[in-house]
Amino acid sequence: MSVQSLVSKKKKTFIGLPAPLGYVPGLGRGATGFTTRSDIGPARDADDIPEDRHAPPNKKMKQKEEDDDEDLNDANYDEFSGYGGSLCSKDPYDKDDEEADAIYEAIDKRMDEKRKERREEKLKKDIEKFRQERPKIQQQFSDLKRDLAHVSVDEWNSLPEVGDARNRKQRVGRAEKFTPVPDSVLARAAASGSVNSAVSEQEQKFGGLSTPFGSITPIGSATPMGDIDMKKIGQARNTLMDIKLTQVSDSVSGQTVVDPKGYLTDLQSMLPSHGGDINDVKKARLLLKSVRETNPKHPPAWIASARLEEVTGKVQAARNLIMKGCEECPKSEDVWLEAARLMPGDQAKAVVAQAVRQLPQSVRIWIKAAHLETEMKAQKRVFRKALEHIPNSVRLWKAAVELEDEEDARIMLSRAVECCPTSVELWLALARLESYENARKVLNKARENIPTDRQIWITAAKLEEAHGNIPMVEKIVDRALNSLRSNMVEINREHWIKDAEDCERSGSLHTCQAIVRAVISVGVEEEDKKHTWMEDADACAAHGAYECARAVYAYALTVFPSKKSIWLRAAHFEKNHGTRESLEALLQRAVAHCPKAEVLWLMGAKSKWLAGDVPAARSILALAFQANPNSEEIWLAAVKLESENNEFERARRLLHKARNSAPTARVFMKSVKLEWCLGEVGNAMILLDEAVKHYPDFPKLWMMRGQIEEQQGNTDAARNAYNQGLKKCPTSWPLWLLLSRLEEQTGQLTRARSILEKARLKNPKTPQLWLEAVRVENRAGLKNIAMTLMAKALQECPSSGILWAEAIFMEPRPQRKTKSVDALRKCEHDPHVLLAASQLFWSERKLSKARDWFNRTVKIDPDLGDAWAAFYKFESLHGDQKAVDDIATRCAAIEPHHGEHWCKVSKAIPNWRLKTSEILPLVAAAMPVPT
Repeated sequence: MSVQSLVSKKKKTFIGLPAPLGYVPGLGRGATGFTTRSDIGPARDADDIPEDRHAPPNKKMKQKEEDDDEDLNDANYDEFSGYGGSLCSKDPYDKDDEEADAIYEAIDKRMDEKRKERREEKLKKDIEKFRQERPKIQQQFSDLKRDLAHVSVDEWNSLPEVGDARNRKQRVGRAEKFTPVPDSVLARAAASGSVNSAVSEQEQKFGGLSTPFGSITPIGSATPMGDIDMKKIGQARNTLMDIKLTQVSDSVSGQTVVDPKGYLTDLQSMLPSHGGDINDVKKARLLLKSVRETNPKHPPAWIASARLEEVTGKVQAARNLIMKGCEECPKSEDVWLEAARLMPGDQAKAVVAQAVRQLPQSVRIWIKAAHLETEMKAQKRVFRKALEHIPNSVRLWKAAVELEDEEDARIMLSRAVECCPTSVELWLALARLESYENARKVLNKARENIPTDRQIWITAAKLEEAHGNIPMVEKIVDRALNSLRSNMVEINREHWIKDAEDCERSGSLHTCQAIVRAVISVGVEEEDKKHTWMEDADACAAHGAYECARAVYAYALTVFPSKKSIWLRAAHFEKNHGTRESLEALLQRAVAHCPKAEVLWLMGAKSKWLAGDVPAARSILALAFQANPNSEEIWLAAVKLESENNEFERARRLLHKARNSAPTARVFMKSVKLEWCLGEVGNAMILLDEAVKHYPDFPKLWMMRGQIEEQQGNTDAARNAYNQGLKKCPTSWPLWLLLSRLEEQTGQLTRARSILEKARLKNPKTPQLWLEAVRVENRAGLKNIAMTLMAKALQECPSSGILWAEAIFMEPRPQRKTKSVDALRKCEHDPHVLLAASQLFWSERKLSKARDWFNRTVKIDPDLGDAWAAFYKFESLHGDQKAVDDIATRCAAIEPHHGEHWCKVSKAIPNWRLKTSEILPLVAAAMPVPT
């Protein structure tokens, strides 16, 4: 049997044959349902890129593709627009589609703009309605937040602290306990960071290996040799203290400048003043060192280095550096001056001496040398030595002259002007010290040497005026202008007028007037002269130079003698800043040039009358009659003059003549008032009957008629007079008020309301009528109706000060401040609102604020008598007598004529002859204290 046959017997029959149909490997022995390495491929790291080339399809992607298909469900169908999906979503998006989309977008935008205003307005109304129903907490407490601005520090500090609601154990807590550390711990800590430099006997004997290597004792650690001797540390500290005390001793006098006992308390003053980072100082020091080494001949580098050391507290290092700088830069005066500043006492003198040898022409070094001397004699010696080297230095001459007495100063100045002939100051100083004759010579020499300076000419003019040579003053000023023009010097008006003001302050009045006359026309166009000169006069008056302003007015009047406005301004200037004599002299010249200017005649007559010279006032008015035969103002002024001086018959005759020659409504009114005041009511009624025939549309005549009837108790006649007047003058609101008050006094409240409503219809936007309507309701006790009326009034007249002033005090006390803020926002400069604010502060006892606001009120409208009366009453109750007198004086000077309370008192018939100073206390007494 062969070997081949044996092999063939062992070979399996199915090897190499194809598997039968439906064969699954391992199924017979149950080896199925698991995965081997051959199924999933080789192993990979976590950060390897996965091979997704043959990845299975994603379920989500399939779902998305399915969602992109058109949804034709019934739930997505609409009768008008069809299915919800886009019908053309699968079609390509081309240029036509883009253009169509742009058109539709523009249409949508246009339609949105059409509705935008309506939509925004509706949204705004909804928000406002919502805010009214549910206001923010911020709005609810707005008035209280405004009040916080006026809370003082004391009131804030007096607020009670919030209590602590925690229990006692939580509030108190455990007290911290501190135990002092023993010296052994400190010694061990110090030893752990130190390195032994000596080898002990034990280490020499055992080679340093007595302690085995291990994890308990680390290699190289030091073992402490014992406790630290604290006594020795204290002795070392005392030694260091002695060294420091020795270092801060004075090297010049040998005496210490530091008290050893108070050394520790004085250490704070020895700290460097530089508060920057130490690293910045090191960088700066390194940079400056580099600069010095690179360019040792650069002086600023040495100065900066020295100052850096000085700032950091190293004064000695700074001195060393600056001295080295002096060696490197011996020709720099800045380095020498810095060295002199840093050096103490005698060393500084030595440094300056070296500096003088190096720089004998340096003015600053010589002045520093003089300042270092303590004795006057030594300073003089230094300056004289300096002048030997630098004879043309004006600064040295001035400093040297200041140390001398008058005689020596004159001698030095005579030498100084020879050495410095172009110094104006030296020439003028010499002229002041010389006698009159010598001063003239000095100034002449000065003009020769400096022909372009105006101060020499002005000084010459002042010199002549001081010695009574007034005619020469004008000549010198004229020569000055001609000389300066010939030397091509521009004549500047502002500079010359300022010099004139300086001359007035120094008492040289003729010189200042001559300068003004000479330069007032320089560089001014013909059409601008009047305007420019009036501005110059106002500016001079504002600077307190009244003589200059007077000179400007005088020159302007010579150029424009017939200008009434210039005469008036000059007259007001003399009235405020001049004397009565100067005012009357000016007015006499004024009426000679402007005889038709009634106001100038009246000012002259009033000035004479106030001075008590009644015949002179009559003569002036007589001359005024000749110049203005039918002037109403002059007729009435003459009547007032006679009536004020108890010449009632003369006044009647004058009024009779005036009615015949120059009949006017005012003349008739004054005639009626004179008869009424004198008690001749019958004559007054006769004159009124005649007056209303000629002037039926003059409302004051009807008012007087109704008031006379009311005074006599004829209510029906008064009502009839007012009604007739309103037919002729329906726009006169005072007539409507008088009729309404008449009806209210008789108890006809409804009729009074209807009259005021009718008045408001005929005179819309009249705040006085609204105010009266509000007050009628308040007097009747109907506060709600009054508040409603006030709201309507403020809507119709939002900028009326009298309405806002009344509205402030109609509010409850907590809301007044808010109302006053709103009033000031609407009427910032209205005197009635300012007066109400002043009274509000008064009612809140804020006296200093109230005083400030009263002052502001009378400054804004000085003609409001109510403000003066309220201010007077305020100072009477809360001020001193001096303040009361001051207000009375200021009020009398202003002579106010308006104001509700003021007119009630001043126009009352019994008070017709009272003056302003007498009316003021009466009005103040009638005014209520604000509450």
